[in-house]
Amino acid sequence: MNLPDIEMTVLGVRVELPGNQPLVLLQDPGTGTLVPIWIGAPEASAIALWQQGITPPRPMTHDLLVEIVAAAGTTVEAARISAVEEAVFHAELVLGNGARVDARASDAIACALRAEAPVLCAPEVLEAAGLDPEQAQDPDEDGEDGVDEAVTGVAGTAERDAELNRFREFLDTVDPEDFADGGPSQS
Repeated sequence: MNLPDIEMTVLGVRVELPGNQPLVLLQDPGTGTLVPIWIGAPEASAIALWQQGITPPRPMTHDLLVEIVAAAGTTVEAARISAVEEAVFHAELVLGNGARVDARASDAIACALRAEAPVLCAPEVLEAAGLDPEQAQDPDEDGEDGVDEAVTGVAGTAERDAELNRFREFLDTVDPEDFADGGPSQS
């Protein structure tokens, strides 16, 4: 059975400490399930600037791409997070002419925001990489956290637990409102 994609809310971009690794945080508005995607600094800047309403004097790469799509006579209809393999999220841009273009998740999200198009997530990605906000803060009593090693990209239980603890600490300090205004300043 093919389940429909889930439209996600882009909560925003944050830098995870201590590694200073940017991530974009998606949320399923129906269930509250979170999907953190670690991304590069340029893509993080592109997403954050757009969400803050900052328009650069010259087009950035994602602005240019959306304009090229429009000049070619079609539109960006959606960004679709289609798979996660070995901690790498795969996506595609769904165009108005029916074409699907392979993309990194971060680039697809940045383009969708600019095109005011939805960000969709395949149910299997949500199942593999999604974190219940309650579960992310309180691991199961049996020590199982339900996060697949292939999703985290961290080998070994101790390393994975340390990584999850850092993410839980991040979740403890963040509110959805933090993403609305660009969040607290990083110093």
